[in-house]
Amino acid sequence: MAAVVAFRELRRPAVLVLRTLAVAACYYGSARLGLLRRLTVEGAVFTPIFPSTGVALACLLVFGLGCWPGVTLGAFFLVLSLGPPGPDVVGILVGNTGGPVCAYLLLRRVGFRTDLSRLRDGVALVFLGALTAMLVSSVVGMVSLLLAGKVATSSFWPSWLAWWVGDAMGVLLVTPVLLLLLEARRPPPLGRWKEALALVAATVVLTPVATHSSLSALFLVYPLLIWGALRFRLAGSMLCALFTSVTATVAATDGVGAFTGLSPIEVMVKLQLFNGSMALTGLLLSAVISEQRNTRISVAEACKELAEALEHLSAHDTPAGRPPPGTQRVRPGKDER
Repeated sequence: MAAVVAFRELRRPAVLVLRTLAVAACYYGSARLGLLRRLTVEGAVFTPIFPSTGVALACLLVFGLGCWPGVTLGAFFLVLSLGPPGPDVVGILVGNTGGPVCAYLLLRRVGFRTDLSRLRDGVALVFLGALTAMLVSSVVGMVSLLLAGKVATSSFWPSWLAWWVGDAMGVLLVTPVLLLLLEARRPPPLGRWKEALALVAATVVLTPVATHSSLSALFLVYPLLIWGALRFRLAGSMLCALFTSVTATVAATDGVGAFTGLSPIEVMVKLQLFNGSMALTGLLLSAVISEQRNTRISVAEACKELAEALEHLSAHDTPAGRPPPGTQRVRPGKDER
């Protein structure tokens, strides 16, 4: 027995270390993916979508608050990969860790559910997890860069806005997809695969046309979002939104399609407005549909239980020898007497 207890005591630190390293690796890897596409605004380089914030929040929601050292470690490795660390590294690490931690605390405060099956969960993720909590990371990070002399005072607000929106987009687009993958238990029925493949084919064909066409036809993606939300709820809408956002980011950084001839600030504003409205539409619409579906299921189950209870009561209330209500006693005929 003592050996088993000792093994468990040794196992806990090993699990924590492995979990911390896994979270750090996921944070660092997703950040490097986000840095593949950058925009320069007022001399500051930013990523339109910073997926690491979404990865960090998803890890906190799944594994708990104890995995925050992995977020800090991943952010530290990211800073090292970008250049020699300066005096602003502490502020950046505090901001990059504090934003997701603040989002986790706010969401837990309001009873957030990771399955995003209620409208209140979608609203909480948008306004608390993304827009409010990411103020911490953007403000702390930009103030650190300003005090270190790496950002001019005149470019503080455009750079802060780019940082804040990029972190918020990471939460809105990446966190729901990761939570969806972790909540998945079984694949959809075989009969739904044909429609799912049709939705994938339509998204793959129409999204590049909408984002790279000179006609500025970004509105073409919204029927795809609605289709995915109506038929596949969160899985359909958010996967479609993520793919569309990545495609639009590629078009924006290349300066083609709907982003041709725009200044860097105009590109940033147009891209983030499109990404934000698309993520908001897909997330809230799928949450409403899921909530209505769960309500119908609950009402149907309640009606079934009520019918069974009434049947049970009517069976016990029927006197012995008397037929149940609604039945007629058959009198014997002449041949049966």
